[in-house]
Amino acid sequence: MTIETFNPNTMAAPGGHYSHAAAGGGLVFVAGQLPIDASGRKLSDAPFEAQAMQVLANLQAALVAAGSDKQRLLQVRVYITDIAHWPAFNQLYAAWSGAHRPARAVVPVPQLHFGLLIEVEGMALR
Repeated sequence: MTIETFNPNTMAAPGGHYSHAAAGGGLVFVAGQLPIDASGRKLSDAPFEAQAMQVLANLQAALVAAGSDKQRLLQVRVYITDIAHWPAFNQLYAAWSGAHRPARAVVPVPQLHFGLLIEVEGMALR
């Protein structure tokens, strides 16, 4: 089986030893996406909703680069630093994903890199 990796130029370069997406065996795995825009600006001071929309845009960009899209998502994992953000995220996510409802976990965590509030990773069909 061939494994391909993807780091599209529509996203900031990975900040560590990883790729934004890896594909093999008909599946795409998207690494945890933080609210970092394409220029590399970390949205640490942005409201939660703006951070959430950025990570969803990053997830979509990684999926598209790997030959997939959000309608082919199988599973999404969401890490948030305050469970009080769950209702806002759920509403934004529902609008973003539409009728498609992949398996999902929302996990409260004590902190994320750079003081950011949310991180999202996913797995999809290619």
